[in-house]
Order: sequence, then structure tokens, then C-alpha cells
Amino acid sequence: MNKTKSAITRADFRESAQPVKVVINDIPMMAEVKEFSTGSLGWYLNAKTLIDVGGKQVSVQIGMNLTIVGSKDLPKDESPKAESSDSTTEE
Repeated sequence: MNKTKSAITRADFRESAQPVKVVINDIPMMAEVKEFSTGSLGWYLNAKTLIDVGGKQVSVQIGMNLTIVGSKDLPKDESPKAESSDSTTEE
């Protein structure tokens, strides 16, 4: 199966990604911009809310990832330290 390529770069994501409004059971929540430890890019929501089940309120925990398909395979950034590591000076 072919991998899906992402239409965005890491730099574009960092510059332009905004939190995403998610509504669960009529309750608005914000999924925050996230760079996952796996290298994927996307959004993450972690919250608790109440949901009615047969007239009883039950507490639920929400854990949600919105991951940009193919973002894990985007080229990694070059380290800015590599450019400034040249310590030679002319005298």
C-alpha cells in the first residue's frame, strides 16, 4: 500500500497551525497544536466532561489525537546549531 504524502511542511505547520474547535455532546473544546514524539504533526485534546446516560451524569475522560496523514514522514528540520558550530576565527 502506498503511503500518503502530506501537503504541508513542518515549517508551514509551525507557522500557520491554529487550535481546532471540537464539539462533544454540545460542549465546545479546543484541540491544541502538537508535534508528537513520533514525529507526526497534528492536534491533541485531553479533557473531562459529563455525559447523560439514562438520566444519570457520568464523568468521561477524553483523549483525542488529530494527526496529519503522512506528516511523520516529512523531512526533519536541520539543526540551527549545526550552522553556528563553526568556531574558527581569523586573527
